[in-house]
Amino acid sequence: MSVADLVAICALEEIPNRRAVPFVLARRGENGGVAPYPIFVLRWGRNVRAYENRCPHQETHLDWERGEFLDGSGTRIQCGKHGALFDLGTGQCVEGPCQGESLTPIETVIDADGDICLVDADLVEEDDFDSGQGLE
Repeated sequence: MSVADLVAICALEEIPNRRAVPFVLARRGENGGVAPYPIFVLRWGRNVRAYENRCPHQETHLDWERGEFLDGSGTRIQCGKHGALFDLGTGQCVEGPCQGESLTPIETVIDADGDICLVDADLVEEDDFDSGQGLE
C-alpha cells in the first residue's frame, strides 16, 4: 500500500475514546458522478473502525440523533430507526430486523502522524463536489 492510497480523515485524538463521529465525504460513483459518502468512525483506545452510515435493513442512516451511533451502554452500534444492534468490531447485526447482515466496513489505518486514514476510498476533493447536493 502506498501513501497515495491513504486519505487522512482526522487525527486520532479528534475522536473521543469510546465514541463514534460522523463524516460526510464525497466519492465518485460507478456512473462517474460525485455523490455524498456518509460514514462514521469509531474509536476505543488506538483501535478504530469505520463504516458507511447506512443500515442494511432499509438503507437509512444509523445515527438516532446527529452523531449518536452507540446504544446506552456504549457497547453496540444502534440503528436509530429500527433499533437493530451491531457489533462494534465486525459491524455484524446481532439483534433486530437485519440480523445476520452487516454494516459496510471501510478499511482504516492510523498513519505515522497519528491520523486516521481511509484506504483506497476513491474519494474526491470537496472542490469537485457540488455543495448543493448535501455535502457538509
